Amino acid sequence: MPKLSIIVPIYFNEDNLRPLYRDIRDKIACAGDFTYELVLVDDGSGDGSYAVMEELAAEDPNVRIMRLSRNFGSHAATLCGLSHCTGDCAVLKSADMQEPTELLLDMYASWRRGNNVVLAAREGREESAGQTLFANAYYWMVRKLALKDMPPNGFDAFLVDRKVIEVLERMDERNSAITGQILWSGFTTDVVYYTRRAREIGKSRWTLKKKIRLVTDTLFSFSTLPIALVSLVGALSFFGALIWSLVVLVSRLMDRIPVSGFTTLIIFNLFSFGVTMVTLGLLGGYLWRAFEASRNRPAYIVERSNAAPDREEDRR
Repeated sequence: MPKLSIIVPIYFNEDNLRPLYRDIRDKIACAGDFTYELVLVDDGSGDGSYAVMEELAAEDPNVRIMRLSRNFGSHAATLCGLSHCTGDCAVLKSADMQEPTELLLDMYASWRRGNNVVLAAREGREESAGQTLFANAYYWMVRKLALKDMPPNGFDAFLVDRKVIEVLERMDERNSAITGQILWSGFTTDVVYYTRRAREIGKSRWTLKKKIRLVTDTLFSFSTLPIALVSLVGALSFFGALIWSLVVLVSRLMDRIPVSGFTTLIIFNLFSFGVTMVTLGLLGGYLWRAFEASRNRPAYIVERSNAAPDREEDRR
């Protein structure tokens, strides 16, 4: 009988965990044609999330728990869950319960039809206008500049086959987005649609800083746009400087330029300095990512776990 692993990254979700567990148990355990495990990964929460996770693990042998030594981010927490799960396929579900649990059954049915990847794409949102605007802008940018196969309204939940999990483990990337890695891998993919619910319990920790980090990680990892922009700005600056030099030379030969010229020189130098600094900043971003990868630090560190001994070692 196939086994489904349900991966849930946890970050300050103490109040969500028991309602989430009951919802999954009531709707998944009775499905009948597969077994399941619930893999909860605490991504360095500062509340009582892990204590609740320990209680659930003691009550239900289907619950497997891990606690990371600090907050490594959702990408690392998801990778940790995928690396330690034992199912024939694994599905990612958020702890905030904004995706209906019945969606997991639809994704599993699609996997049984032969799809290696199943994306849960949003066709609507019960969220604020600001959240919707940012999400739509982000996914539009990703489709246009990086990953053309990204669904128009994006996806957070997904199901991946065991062979896809093995590929994600081998990719061993830092400062990346696992959703982008899944699309990049190119496996046979299906899409199921749902309406994202408004959050009812707890407060989102998806801050503006994390949103900006996601944008930069996506562009640096899956698009050549930053380098293309630098090249374009550099080319425009070069040709602009060349044309301006010719104008100044001709004007000087015709005695049309007074001796001062100080203001023009300062403006031009400041503009050139600004372009240089922007270029160095973008190149520095790439160099930092290369340096981060060269250090070969683990993507995450498991501090505690009830996983089997052969699955407890930290994965790189």
